[in-house]
Amino acid sequence: MFEHFISLQWKAFLRSSSFGKSLGLKILMAFVALYFSVVFLSLGFALYPILKKMLPEADPIQVVNSGILLWFAAELVIRFMLQTLPVLNIKPLLTAPIPKKKVVNYVLVKSLFSFFNFLPLLIIIPFGLFYWNEEGVSFLPIFGWMVAVYALDLSINYANFLLKKKFADNLIALIPYVIVAVALAVLQYLEIFIVTDAFGSLMDAVIQNPLLALVPVLIALGLYLWNQNILLNRFYLDDSLKGKVQEANTRDFQWVRKFGDIAPFLQLDLKLIWRNKRPKTTIFLSIIIMGYGLIFYPQETYQSMPAIYVFIGIFMTGIFMINFGQFIPAWDASYYSMIMSQNIPLKKYLASKAGLMTFSIIVLAILTTPYVYFGWKILIVNLACAVYNVGVNVPVLLFAGSFNRKRIELEKSPFMNYQGTGATQWIIGLPLMLIPILIFWLCNKFFSFETGVGVLVGLGFVGIVMRNWLMDQIGEAYRNSKYAMIQGFKQTGD
Repeated sequence: MFEHFISLQWKAFLRSSSFGKSLGLKILMAFVALYFSVVFLSLGFALYPILKKMLPEADPIQVVNSGILLWFAAELVIRFMLQTLPVLNIKPLLTAPIPKKKVVNYVLVKSLFSFFNFLPLLIIIPFGLFYWNEEGVSFLPIFGWMVAVYALDLSINYANFLLKKKFADNLIALIPYVIVAVALAVLQYLEIFIVTDAFGSLMDAVIQNPLLALVPVLIALGLYLWNQNILLNRFYLDDSLKGKVQEANTRDFQWVRKFGDIAPFLQLDLKLIWRNKRPKTTIFLSIIIMGYGLIFYPQETYQSMPAIYVFIGIFMTGIFMINFGQFIPAWDASYYSMIMSQNIPLKKYLASKAGLMTFSIIVLAILTTPYVYFGWKILIVNLACAVYNVGVNVPVLLFAGSFNRKRIELEKSPFMNYQGTGATQWIIGLPLMLIPILIFWLCNKFFSFETGVGVLVGLGFVGIVMRNWLMDQIGEAYRNSKYAMIQGFKQTGD
């Protein structure tokens, strides 16, 4: 039966209407997977010698055990953000004489072959064998340790299933758990309770008694059965067909009427963001990214590298602009043909998008002004980057939108969702980020810091002054691509 399911999914993959269109993205992801495989395998072989050199008096495997909880915590966050859950279209199977349990088991077993489950083996096995060979210890304890670590890794895989089902659509519900994690981190930092050492002691016990490796195996099995029970309880036709009952959202954003002719379009964009999962996530992400500067600004290493500040400034003040703008007009894909059939000035439609992105840049620039604490240069660069974003990057993103051909389903989960992503989204990142960094670096190197800031501000003001002419040219590009975009947005395949 498993062979039959694999055959069905392989045929669906090859016959998908988006197979040829997304083939380039699949090839790119394959190269990314190969790169990370090489990196993890190299780390697996190098980990023992590195630890032995840095901590010659310590037992390398105990050092790993003391930090392995941090690895699992980071992996859980990464899986939650990036890992897609295995799916199978079950509606055609519900009326077929196929045991429900076999279908559910196929989905759960399929997840074991995720790339996320493959990468840890590239570290666990080389490190374990290297340790066994160099330390001359019995193989059974090392084997038990490897089994325990990998079983815990698979437990995270199935725990991620449960977390995504509960929290993927409601990130606010995660706040209590985040508070608990932060509290444990504070206790660790203040050395009141070293949670990593406590967990490391449990892993050390596995080496002392290899039979304890069965405990993580049982945890993984328990999470598997938990997921199996949840899926079986939802494996009904009625569950698949019934619609979601939601409270009507009557927020109408009447206050935007003061913005004149673009107000109706701006109002629609705000409603779209407020009411749908994927665009709403751009707001949460923008808030999170405001803390990005804390990674770089306190570090003395970057004090002599002001070009890095340009990257951070463009990123922090323009994160909403980038995440929202790169998918214009795909956000409106479901009714884009209707918009194009109406007597709606295309320039006003695009102006509303530009106005929304400009407003976000101004708000984020204001909210990031407290970074002046780390130096006046940082504030100046941030404000210069905000002006550059408004004058240059907003028109660039709007123009790039004329090449978008892939629709977006607004209600789909935003995590590891490549729907609507094409070559345009990958290429557009180069002029958005690299060009201002290169311009500032050249000016700062051959002239002065002030010259670099002045050039960025000057380019931004030139773009603002020429906005009317630029919008005419962008509107013409959209008119030339009108029918190709309508046809592309009609394709419902991912």
